[in-house]
Amino acid sequence: MRYIPNAHLKAFNNQVWSISRQVPFGQVATYGQIAKMISTPETISVEEYREFSARWVGDAMAACPSDVPWQRVINAQGKVSKRVEAQRQKALLEEEGVVFVEDKLNLAHYQWSGSNEPESHSQGALF
Repeated sequence: MRYIPNAHLKAFNNQVWSISRQVPFGQVATYGQIAKMISTPETISVEEYREFSARWVGDAMAACPSDVPWQRVINAQGKVSKRVEAQRQKALLEEEGVVFVEDKLNLAHYQWSGSNEPESHSQGALF
């Protein structure tokens, strides 16, 4: 897997964290959803970005500052990804009212629209 070039890493991570801070209490976003909200960095092809960007969002979330609600970012299957903090992440989401059935939540119900505006379903590029 190719990694995002260091020249773009800080800007990419900051955008991931900025978007993640917007996910409302009791809602979630997926790694891929956040990746789609960020423009492809100049030095990366669109195809490569499409292939690896969700993983890069995961890497950014693993290194996020303490003010980022990291628990609200999950995988595309509506599950908490398996890692050290998985049980804590699930517990934090349950404290926000998110209901899991067999370790999976209903994305149709809990997934953030990508905007804090009720009628809007898109977000502008941040690069």
